[in-house]
Amino acid sequence: MQTKLSFCSFALVILVSMSCQQNNEGNGVHASNPSAPGFDVANSDPAAVELADSIMAAMGGRKNWDNTRFISWNFFGRRDLVWDKTEGNVRIESLPDSTIYLVNINDLKGRVQIKGQELTEPDSLKKMLSQAKSIWINDSYWLVMPFKLKDTGVALKYLGEDTTATGMMCNVLELTFQNVGDTPQNKYRVYVDLKDNLVKQWAYYKDASQDSASQVWPFDNYQKHGDILLSADRSDSKGPKNVRIDEKLPAALFKEF
Repeated sequence: MQTKLSFCSFALVILVSMSCQQNNEGNGVHASNPSAPGFDVANSDPAAVELADSIMAAMGGRKNWDNTRFISWNFFGRRDLVWDKTEGNVRIESLPDSTIYLVNINDLKGRVQIKGQELTEPDSLKKMLSQAKSIWINDSYWLVMPFKLKDTGVALKYLGEDTTATGMMCNVLELTFQNVGDTPQNKYRVYVDLKDNLVKQWAYYKDASQDSASQVWPFDNYQKHGDILLSADRSDSKGPKNVRIDEKLPAALFKEF
């Protein structure tokens, strides 16, 4: 049940923000939450960008997100991950197959151990490190998606108001992707609480041409970790769990098994 009423709630803010965007930031970014290089400004509407910025502010703000360094979590009970946002180092311990990945997601260098034996064959190692990055892309998106709304290749559309599966009235933001990530054909719709500007539900579309969602999940149980809010241990018991933020961790965690 969608309506155009929610657009009006943004109108006054948008008129001011559009003026600032046009005069000070020709590429459509806000100074407090600059978009990543390659964010699809041309195919994003001002109301959607305004909503994305309000989400970032509600989550703790861009400065606090940028200053957050080490994030650890468990994904679906299958994997334990530690991510050094500053250096791009990631440690992944895959529990079902006893595999440990130590990878830098920027240069794809690293090490892999399978059932206690380090993988040394170059082609196999390269393949496994690429797989590790794909795991990180997927698992981190489940946790930090609200901070990535203005990433490279993302286009945002504001769709008005609609209700979540639990009947909560929300603003709806649609994300589509262009030549980015492992599955650029996907589409997401995120449902943003009218009151606190936090994402409360996300809908996954395997193909952007679909009218009906492939899956719909809650995005709830926000807790403060460090200086930011994160959604984990959600009401459907799926996704990220056991989240932790650290200011310091030993370098060996990303170098040694």
